[in-house]
Amino acid sequence: MSTSTPTTRLKAICCIVASAFGFALMGMFVRLADFHGEAISAFQKGFFRNVVAAAIALAMFMRSDTPSARECYSLLSPRGRLVLLLRAAFGTVGIFANFYAISRIPLCDALMLNKMAPFFTVVFSWLFIGERISLRQCLCILGALVGVGMVVRPGFEHLPLWPAAAGLLGGLSAGAAYACVRELGIMKADGRFIVLFFSVFSCFAALPFMAVDFVPMTFEQVAILVGAGASAALGQFGITAAYRLDEPRKIAVFDYTNVIFAAILGCLFLGQSAPDALTLLGFAVIVAMAFFVNARGRL
Repeated sequence: MSTSTPTTRLKAICCIVASAFGFALMGMFVRLADFHGEAISAFQKGFFRNVVAAAIALAMFMRSDTPSARECYSLLSPRGRLVLLLRAAFGTVGIFANFYAISRIPLCDALMLNKMAPFFTVVFSWLFIGERISLRQCLCILGALVGVGMVVRPGFEHLPLWPAAAGLLGGLSAGAAYACVRELGIMKADGRFIVLFFSVFSCFAALPFMAVDFVPMTFEQVAILVGAGASAALGQFGITAAYRLDEPRKIAVFDYTNVIFAAILGCLFLGQSAPDALTLLGFAVIVAMAFFVNARGRL
């Protein structure tokens, strides 16, 4: 049972909406980078995105009187260190998959597929920390997958299959990562340290791939990816704070404001058209399932 107060839940909701805007802005920058030079791989984009996020997190440690990053790590139990590593690994896979999808399909479609994360968060929260999952939640997850089918429509060639699959993989990986964040929150792990560890881990994970396929960048691309990193830091700190404050199943639905932000940014800055009727219906089904997950009563 959740122990959060109304004030705590309101703070968590504000954090997750701020995070949604940050990640939508990040997605716009990631796609925009390809408009100002040679196309860059998802690994190279992920590296520069996380270098900026790591620098911001490190700066927060240096300006604070709270425990250092080394002390934060030493305070974790062996299980806490394993969960931290899993959070970083899942999050890294999620970033690379999401960036691949963003670079190849419309921004709002890619982010909606990524927003299957709250459903996967419910599943992984049950698997990792034993938070209850009801029959209604299971049915809602299946319903959300139907909505995904409306968005992707592989048989109708609405979206390329592999980028769409990458978007969905990004959502699954993010869901697992957020469940780990929830457990770390229960352990009272420092949110800044979670972001710092994940960002540094992702940078090192990207290096081998960058070494094989590095593309020299223009000044505009560097500036844009710095913007992506700063936006990602807002998103990362927001989502980390939100899931440390309250149960994912209670607040995850507010993460769907991300798709609204993405649609607006895609139309204004990327020249993308509005989603068609069936895609909008798929969006509506997924969001409706997210609301039903948190409906009152038992099933």
